[in-house]
Amino acid sequence: MVRQIVWQRAAASRRPVHACLSSARLTARRGLATEASPSRMPPYPKILKNLEQVRRVLGASRALTLAEKILYSHLDNAEESLLSGTNNGKDIRGKANLKLKPDRVAMQDASAQMALLQFMTCGLPSTAVPASIHCDHMIVGELGAEADLPESIKGNSEVFDFLESAAKRYGIEFWPPGAGIIHQSVLENYAAPGLMMLGTDSHTPNGGGLGAIAIGVGGADAVDALVDAPWELKAPRILGVRLEGQLSGWARPKDIILHLAGKLTVRGGTGFVIEYHGPGVETLSCTGMATICNMGAEVGATTSIFPFSSGHVPYLEATNRGHVAQAAAEIAAAGSKSLLRADSSAEYDQLITIDLSTLEPHINGPFTPDLSVPLSAFADTVREKNWPATLGAGLIGSCTNSSYEDMMRAEDLVKQATAAGLKPKASFFITPGSEQIRATLDRDQTLDTFSKAGGTVLANACGPCIGQWKRTDGVSKGEDNAIFTSYNRNFPGRNDGNRRTMNFLASPEVVTALTYSGSTTFNPMTDSLTTPDGKNFQFRPPTGASLPSAGFEEGNPDFLPSAGVPDSTVQVAVSPTSDRLALLEPFAPFPKGELSSLKVLYKVKGQCTTDTISAAGPWLKYKGHLPNISENTLIGAVNAATGETNVAYDEAGKQYTIPELAAQWKADGTEWLVVAEDNYGEGSAREHAALQPRYLGGRIIVCKSFARIHETNLKKQGVVPLTFANKADYDLIEACDHVDTIGLYDVLQSGGQGSIQLRVTKHKTGETITIPVQHTLSKDQCGFILAGSALNLLAKRASKAQ
Repeated sequence: MVRQIVWQRAAASRRPVHACLSSARLTARRGLATEASPSRMPPYPKILKNLEQVRRVLGASRALTLAEKILYSHLDNAEESLLSGTNNGKDIRGKANLKLKPDRVAMQDASAQMALLQFMTCGLPSTAVPASIHCDHMIVGELGAEADLPESIKGNSEVFDFLESAAKRYGIEFWPPGAGIIHQSVLENYAAPGLMMLGTDSHTPNGGGLGAIAIGVGGADAVDALVDAPWELKAPRILGVRLEGQLSGWARPKDIILHLAGKLTVRGGTGFVIEYHGPGVETLSCTGMATICNMGAEVGATTSIFPFSSGHVPYLEATNRGHVAQAAAEIAAAGSKSLLRADSSAEYDQLITIDLSTLEPHINGPFTPDLSVPLSAFADTVREKNWPATLGAGLIGSCTNSSYEDMMRAEDLVKQATAAGLKPKASFFITPGSEQIRATLDRDQTLDTFSKAGGTVLANACGPCIGQWKRTDGVSKGEDNAIFTSYNRNFPGRNDGNRRTMNFLASPEVVTALTYSGSTTFNPMTDSLTTPDGKNFQFRPPTGASLPSAGFEEGNPDFLPSAGVPDSTVQVAVSPTSDRLALLEPFAPFPKGELSSLKVLYKVKGQCTTDTISAAGPWLKYKGHLPNISENTLIGAVNAATGETNVAYDEAGKQYTIPELAAQWKADGTEWLVVAEDNYGEGSAREHAALQPRYLGGRIIVCKSFARIHETNLKKQGVVPLTFANKADYDLIEACDHVDTIGLYDVLQSGGQGSIQLRVTKHKTGETITIPVQHTLSKDQCGFILAGSALNLLAKRASKAQ
């Protein structure tokens, strides 16, 4: 297979792995976007026709935001979605259940495994919409691309073979390992103004930087689109962010979202689309806008979007999509009612104004992306909080900040420091976002600048950003240390498995400058460094072009995607003895009546992200094997009673890990629930965090509040998400208490109508209490749970259609 060829040739020749891929694959590949790539042009005639229908349903005078226009223009039935339960269309936001037909689906390798395994059970010959697979999450960053990529390919060949074979069979474009990070590749090839797409990764909203409605979902949601079933979304409210002025000095687009995250917190965007507008939009590059939209996921937003702007045209043209730019420009020229901008009188549910002219760089962290501190105040904050003063590593790149512009500005700082005789005092890692970016940086000698300065250029993949990082600097687990990254997420343990590693998020420019100081208290705007000859050196504010003047390089042609043409003769590669991949068995349907005698498996204290529920890092290799990956279920959760992590107790007081106790109860036929606090399931769009509890016997999650994607994922897998009507009732339930539902079955039978209570019997005293809970179950979601899962329902429908 290609993975073995790649590794063998690279190892034998010692040439860069990018030059060592099999030329035999060239006939199976096709080029990047061209004028002759119709699948990469949004279906504008259809979208515009649908918008006309929306105008008829709501009335021509109804003012709509940009997000509403694109969303509503993708409704399966505009009248049904917009007028049902909305006071005849007057109260759509936050109330309507939108049944949507997206234009495209994108999947990364870790989540694509389960999505495809679910799709395969539906028995269809091909996907209903264009789709792509991007192999970026399973490549470890350690020594550099030349060593890391072939080793990662060798170690994951079974998974890559499965993904490639499934892609060929069902007509999905397959981007091989090393081709690039999903969101950068999507921006370069698929995202477009007015497009609607789903992606099996929480940072899919990156595409909003190019004017697309791009939403991160779980694999089961992606399957809806792949089988041509309407995908359901509670109509989001719209948070308007007006940008005024223009960035200058050290301030970058990254600082806009770092600042906004501090204002909104990780929950402030839940249930909203963030829609940027105002004169400041025209001052931003396309990739800068993508950075801002990418990190909207950190405030819980459904997605983020920018209107069509002057920054989009040169980017589309530079990425071989001049035909898309021309079509979008013609649509945008239609006036204030255009699909690609908000109506002039459109209103927002909330409005925030940011003056770019006064915005300074921000640093967010540690341990949460919403702890935001202006750069000018950060040194004092480090000293006040007693955070590490020494910087161990600086890492730039990731899906958030790996564009040509990001790398050019970082290179400018490296050149300044090199000219002064300085070398980085902390480890310095650089991740290009795609093969196109890497090849262009190589041509322009930017990579050479980084390498000669002592930086390590990693493969075009996620690497350290999502836990695929083998540190070689001697930092021990449990040891406090600080790193600075241009990444998007910094939960405990996310990058290197060490929960005491403090990851501070900043722009690539700030990260690069601090790497030369080796100190977390260094302020490159005001502070100086001492050169080897004893002189004072101060960085100038960095500069760099947003697009290469000589155009982008294509790079190694073997990194181009396979053709999206289905071939029913291809056999999907899944070994029955594999410990990496396992075909799925359907979950049992909901019982004919209330759930009774459930036991509380665990009461979680504090933050409980999808990383907490289903850890990444070394567990990524089991993404396609549900029994194996279930052994990491909730291993990061803190016990509310004892403060211990991943320590659970049964009624007799015997100690277990959480997955051990869950597996024991499953073997005994005991179903269970979890009790948690606010924003349960924040973070990555990781459907395994819903699949694993369901597989181990979990039936209910009851908490103070949910993160949007995870709540939907739970419903899709047949787990009932409930919230306390009174948040203080969280204190009334303990681990091992027995729980019966009251009214749940009636709610499911009635399509979401009615109320639910939990009857809790205290396992220590036998006392019984009744706790009111709330739900957000729609009619369709009730059907998912009654069937056992959304997949069960989709497979049944597909079978009938066949």
